[in-house]
Amino acid sequence: MQKKVKHIINLAFDTLVKWREHLHANPELSFQEYNTSAFVASRLDEMNVSYEVVANTGIVALIEGVNPSRKCVALRADLDALPIKEENKVLYKSKVDGVMHACGHDVHTTCLLGAAMVLSDLRSEFQGTIKLIFQPGEEVLPGGASLMIKEGVLENPKVDEIIALHVLPTMDVGKVGFKAGQYMASCDELYLTVKGKGGHAALPDQYNNPIMILAKLLPKLELYMKSLSTGDSSYIFAFGKFHADGATNVIPEVAQAEGTLRTMDESWRGLVHQKLETFVAEFLKSNNAEGQLEIRKGYPFLQNDDDLTCSSMRSAKMYLGEAMVEDMEIRMTAEDFSYYSHEIPACFFRLGVRNEDLGIIHGVHHSQFDIDKQALKVGAGLMAFLAINALD
Repeated sequence: MQKKVKHIINLAFDTLVKWREHLHANPELSFQEYNTSAFVASRLDEMNVSYEVVANTGIVALIEGVNPSRKCVALRADLDALPIKEENKVLYKSKVDGVMHACGHDVHTTCLLGAAMVLSDLRSEFQGTIKLIFQPGEEVLPGGASLMIKEGVLENPKVDEIIALHVLPTMDVGKVGFKAGQYMASCDELYLTVKGKGGHAALPDQYNNPIMILAKLLPKLELYMKSLSTGDSSYIFAFGKFHADGATNVIPEVAQAEGTLRTMDESWRGLVHQKLETFVAEFLKSNNAEGQLEIRKGYPFLQNDDDLTCSSMRSAKMYLGEAMVEDMEIRMTAEDFSYYSHEIPACFFRLGVRNEDLGIIHGVHHSQFDIDKQALKVGAGLMAFLAINALD
């Protein structure tokens, strides 16, 4: 079977490159992927693969093999781009100012379309059904995965297992990586507001500076988080934005900070939310200030199913060779694929895209992110091969 998959992918490679370059040049932001969705639909029409539109810009397609009711395995890709101005000097550079496929979702979509091409050609040689999920809005809350699940993407037919890939710029092209069990963190957004009393900087008895209150609060929050940690689960607690609209001699009324909380334990996550909110409220009260810590709950942690991940890893070694498959470590990044992983057995693996000789070295969310195009061949073929093997 791997020879058949590789043969189809090799013949289609130039097409895959063309598709990816089109998608890269025409990025769309989260939940605005109308042209991207139309492009995917057109390619599926060409393959004679049936589909329906879900969650406005998402697409769900079915490829039925022999005895389609036997088992259903889903493959998922995300469609959206990021609000980043591209600085690459390539012919397929983004045509949309300030928007770029800097996280590789153009690659993911192309790989899934390539897998669809393979599976469509080989549908008489496997038993069961492959569901293709082209998902919008991975980059922003509430996450397109949560919306598609609510709209029944895992039903009719019921999905038994789900597989997805994600580019990894630190891994050389040709390689892939797997991690069974907990793999990625939950992700919550933190919005901290402190309201004091503004005034003229030269009259300190007439103001209560929210900047200084916030500056005192942030390190205390760091220490408080450490006191709450049990040491059994990793976490990230960090603030990356600070804003106060004052001047050299103007004390503002309000100061704000924004950050992220990432954990690997859902129970501890809920407890921490409550305790942080209470700590902030009491601190502000003791400093004669108002405000709040708003915690916008995001994606849960990502749990790779042990059996599915280990079997997928064995299949990857069969397809690529043992030296091309690596064990991954836990990452504190987040992905809304995690929603699927809390519903059904899931496997989320990494696709190497790095090529230092070609200068392809930049990470995701970077204005010069790019891939070695050979990764398309690896990703598309392996997704198809994993899906077929998962049906057994």
